[in-house]
Amino acid sequence: MRTLVVVSRLADWPLELEGIEVVAAADYLADSAWTKQRGVRVFNLCRSFRYQSKGYYVSLLAAARRHRPFPDLMTLLDMRSRALVRSSDEDLDRIIQKSLADLRSSPFELSVYFGRNVAERHGRLARALFAQFPAPLLRAHFHRGERWRLTSVTPLALHDVPDTHWDTLRDSAAEYFSRPRYRARASKPARYDLAILHDPHEALAPSDPRALDRFQAEAQRLQLGVERITRDDYGRLGEFDALLIRETTRVDHHTFRFSQRAEAEGLAVLDDPQSILRCTNKVFQAETFEIRGVPAPRTLVTERVDAKEIARLIGFPCVLKVPDSAFSQGVLKCADAAEVEREGARILEKSDLLLVQEFTPSQFDWRIGVLGGEPLYACRYHMAQGHWQIVRHTGAGRFRYGRVEPVPLADAPARVVRVALQAARAIGNGLYGVDVKQVGRRTLVMEVNDNPNIDAGCEDFELKGELYARILRHLIERVEARRGGAR
Repeated sequence: MRTLVVVSRLADWPLELEGIEVVAAADYLADSAWTKQRGVRVFNLCRSFRYQSKGYYVSLLAAARRHRPFPDLMTLLDMRSRALVRSSDEDLDRIIQKSLADLRSSPFELSVYFGRNVAERHGRLARALFAQFPAPLLRAHFHRGERWRLTSVTPLALHDVPDTHWDTLRDSAAEYFSRPRYRARASKPARYDLAILHDPHEALAPSDPRALDRFQAEAQRLQLGVERITRDDYGRLGEFDALLIRETTRVDHHTFRFSQRAEAEGLAVLDDPQSILRCTNKVFQAETFEIRGVPAPRTLVTERVDAKEIARLIGFPCVLKVPDSAFSQGVLKCADAAEVEREGARILEKSDLLLVQEFTPSQFDWRIGVLGGEPLYACRYHMAQGHWQIVRHTGAGRFRYGRVEPVPLADAPARVVRVALQAARAIGNGLYGVDVKQVGRRTLVMEVNDNPNIDAGCEDFELKGELYARILRHLIERVEARRGGAR
């Protein structure tokens, strides 16, 4: 992929870096030959990014030409949004407080060059700001009241870089562009570039390391450039054509921000933001299942705890669920009215709604994998030993899983597969894991999960490498549908 540094004046960029082309903004904007170029990354280092300036139009036209602008217009708008800047997430706020703790003067400015600052002690803060506001050069402004807060972030023009910072800028740019992604490609270029978002430290990750290796191997076989990324790579999403999320998703989480930004930048993404929103909220699923006639346990969505009503509509024992819980957390079995009232009141302190559901014990749940509205795999997820759920949380962040038993898809009960497809299609057209119980003669959908487990030796037991290939081909189809055809 071709890498351009676009500047207002060629003299603004005195650095010579292998494989990097320097182009004047006027030439990039006026030369129609650029419109026909594909596979181009554009690092926009113009002097101004104000509305309708050359810097603004470089990022605008780069996106229109299907090049990869950096920064893109979304980043520029994010920087202008005071509300967004000031609502920095908890992780960034902790980094700010730690990095600036010893400073007494206020205000304070921090310059960030390709994710680095001249002071190593601010290195982590520089990387975090670069991840949240991905621009090659930026300046962050802080003010100290009772605590430090980020007040604004602005792009930094090359002519505003202090002379004493140029060594840092040179080293940062050289290190950044020396990454494999910016080196010359092999003779057989990748069709598309895929990012796999994962957390190498996540205890209950949706894919184990062997499964990630298999995703990577199949991606390479399909001529996809593939790279595993982490939450620190938020600013690099524009470098890719597709994003596969293999980290547990939540709405109030960086995984959702990754999904939103990827979709906004035109990437094909699994899981898409709509699927995350719908699957992580049990209130939405309960309502959707009822409207669409998906068989499910008796469910009551309520804003208050009325033990008599629960006894009449649901019965005891029953299950209380926090609307946006995952991995069996926020799910409680209540034996009687007293327990319902106590635990329900505790949930309603944090949530305006709770779900009450009939207790449907079974030795296992069917998990039917669904991709693009079609069945992909089948497993029996057995309950954890001595427990009524698949995952048993034993305290201090520890847990115990039930046994996973892969089953050939053809051997799964037809009724189970049918209702799983009905439920998944009610959610969307992505990759889902549908949990289904057989209780007596009833077949009940418990929930639809986005970001389902894909672990080596379990979900891939029947299809082996073909399972990973199908998921990746689905992403390729999405990329090509967005672009109106293959490269």
